[in-house]
Parts: sequence; structure tokens; C-alpha cells
Amino acid sequence: MNATDRPLLRVERLTKRYGERFACQDVSFDLWPGEVMGVVGESGSGKTTLLNCLSARLGPDGGRVLYNTRHQGMRDIYETSEAERRLLMRTDWGLVHQNPRDGLRLAVSAGANIGERLMAVGARHYGEIRQAATDWLGRVEIDEARIDDLPRAFSGGMQQRLQIARNLVTRPRIVFMDEPTGGLDVSVQARLLDLLRELVASLGLSVVVVTHDLAVVRLLAHRLMVMRQGRVVESGLTDQVLDDPQHAYTQLLVSSVLQA
Repeated sequence: MNATDRPLLRVERLTKRYGERFACQDVSFDLWPGEVMGVVGESGSGKTTLLNCLSARLGPDGGRVLYNTRHQGMRDIYETSEAERRLLMRTDWGLVHQNPRDGLRLAVSAGANIGERLMAVGARHYGEIRQAATDWLGRVEIDEARIDDLPRAFSGGMQQRLQIARNLVTRPRIVFMDEPTGGLDVSVQARLLDLLRELVASLGLSVVVVTHDLAVVRLLAHRLMVMRQGRVVESGLTDQVLDDPQHAYTQLLVSSVLQA
């Protein structure tokens, strides 16, 4: 089997519990190159726990997360070393937090935030690093003249776009997104979603995006998983699930949006 015949990420019966409560139970799916997987559900459904387990920030109690590495094929990320996982997060993976301040260094400039990730993968030429940072500020619609400004001087929407640039500058293969439009004004959300859709398509990114907002997955996701009480209750093509939901819980989610 060729590497291109394998999924980029394979999740097998992933389980995480807190005492007697299952935050995530027997979740399985494949994520393919260039595919966007949306995960929706109400607060407490387990979607953020799932994302944390997938991105190696939280160890599961059962199951496996297999990643199709560039040189060693499919590997269980929890059988790799801490150093190997940290390297993945600097190179092949990106993580976009709901609160951009969690994903930025607020005490260094916008350009340095982008440049740091390049330096982490070996870039050393100052002029080239600064040029790459300048280019990426432009790509995420931030005035290049603000390259030396601190992130705390930016609006929430600009901080989120800077966080996206910081993640994408090294051309990761997978990006994990946790409520990427949460807390933003509606007009800012729409602009950010358009930007994300363009970047995902142009870079051929694979994405797992967790959100409670069905409009986000409608615009971004190819496939959709609906979670309730730690379990996936429905999955399929995004339009199919949202336009013809089969599970009672999914029907309730969709109808609540229509009534809003």
C-alpha cells in the first residue's frame, strides 16, 4: 500500500474517562489528506476532549491515534517520545485555539510570533524569516506595517488571524482548530471563515475543527461527526447530515439553529 492510500490520521476506539464519566468513548474515524472533519455537539459532549487527545495534549485511556508520518508510515502518537510529539507540533501539526492569546506570545512582535515557528524548524537567516513573516501577514489580511507591533495591540479578529499565520507558516499537514470563530463578532466571524476556507483549499490542509456553530462546519467541513455524551451519534458528509439528520439529537441541533 502506498502512503497516499493511507489516511493521514486514523483514530481507533479512542476513549477518555474522568472517574465514572466518559468524556470520549469508542470514537473511530479516518482523516484523509486535504479533508476537513467537523466535530459538533453541545458543551460537555466530548468534542474538546477528543481534540485534545488527537493533538497529543491529553493522553487517552483507551484506543489509538495513528499518524501517517513522512518517513516511518503509520505510528501511534502515544507510542512516540515526548520530543517526537513536540517536533510534530512545530512541523507537521498546527493548533488554533479558541482564544488566540493561548496560541500567541504576547510579549513579542507579530513578526516574531510567525518567525519563531520557522526558527523552530531550522530557519536562521533573519532577512528570509522577516520576509516570510511579512508575506504571511499579508496572506491573513494584516497590514504588513504592523509586523513590529505586539499582538496585545491587535483586535480579537486580528489576533486570531495572526495565530493562524503562526501555525501555517511551516506548511503543516494537519491543523486542529478549537472553536476558531468563538467570541468574535458576526461580521468578523464571516471574514475569518472566508479566509480559513481559502487557506485550507490553497494549502491542501487536513483539518479537524471543533465547534458548536453549525454554520462553521457547513462552510468549512467535508465530513461531520455529531457528539453527545462522549459518543459519536451520527456522521457523514456535512450537507447530508445537516440537511437530512437521522439521529434525534442531530435533528434537535439543526432545528434549534433554524428556530434561532
